[in-house]
Amino acid sequence: MTGGVLFDGHLDLAWNAQLGRDLTLDLVALRAQDPVAGQTAGVSFPELRRAGVAACFGTLFACPASDDYPQGYEQDGRDDWKGARRQALWQLDQYRRWQDDGLVRLLTTAGEVSAHLRDWDAGAPGPLGVVLLMEGADPMRSADDLDFWVRAGVRLVGPAWGRTRYAGGTDAPGPLTERGVELLTAMRESGVTLDVSHLDDAAWEEALRLQPKVVATHANSRAFVPGNRHLSDGMAGAVVERGGVIGLVALSTFIRAGWDEGDARVELREWAAHARHYGETFGWAHVGLGTDLDGGFGVEKAPAGVDRYLDVERLASFLPPEAWDGVRGGNWARWAGEHL
Repeated sequence: MTGGVLFDGHLDLAWNAQLGRDLTLDLVALRAQDPVAGQTAGVSFPELRRAGVAACFGTLFACPASDDYPQGYEQDGRDDWKGARRQALWQLDQYRRWQDDGLVRLLTTAGEVSAHLRDWDAGAPGPLGVVLLMEGADPMRSADDLDFWVRAGVRLVGPAWGRTRYAGGTDAPGPLTERGVELLTAMRESGVTLDVSHLDDAAWEEALRLQPKVVATHANSRAFVPGNRHLSDGMAGAVVERGGVIGLVALSTFIRAGWDEGDARVELREWAAHARHYGETFGWAHVGLGTDLDGGFGVEKAPAGVDRYLDVERLASFLPPEAWDGVRGGNWARWAGEHL
């Protein structure tokens, strides 16, 4: 692959379908009947194809219950995996239905990813290639469930989102739990990659000791935005030392410290500053996209000028020309070809 196509490290496609969005529609039509209020959609299958997105890590994301999402699963201790599992199974089935309809191709091996991207790069684009990523491990009753999800196609797991039964996460500090240690051990033995995005600092060191195959599918730099959602330089360096790639998130609150709704949208150059920090500190071969577009926020919270997925290409104007092919897809493609 020459880097001519785009590979996004983090898209919540089935999650959006679970919210009622019909991603088969052109973006204009989707917006006209969008059931998600207050979040202007930027992603649909026709839009991704128009933007040249050949592949992505597509999530199985089970959302805990909240005021904004009362239908989510209850984090009530022993049995909270049941509701989370129902959400993840529905999403898994959605990806399979999309595959039956020729809209996606589920990819499970390095060879499948490489062949899929070669076709796209040669000018013969097919369906969107999707490698399944479980974001937050609560759909698993225990580490014993990992084998089921691996057989279903999951190749990356992020143990945390907020706090889960496996680890502390975003705005929910805590170490790996006993279940988390068992899961990370099982992941290492099964060759499943650890996604450290959302993982709290207290869980970090032990997680990396247990699992050498590591990426950060969507994590900006703590050098610009404090908080446990983002990577310190030490964390980013640890991902890079293990051959991993770090995906850049297109959410304004993750780009500029203190940004809030009602503020002017951040500038593309500010998003690019995160990329430059990673690239100049750790090498451009380890920087990719993990836009998370439509992952719980609309384009109102994306950088100015990113009004639909097609506009992600505008980031290129603020990066070294020689780095862009790798950032937009080549680095994730290389990683998948070597580690999946």
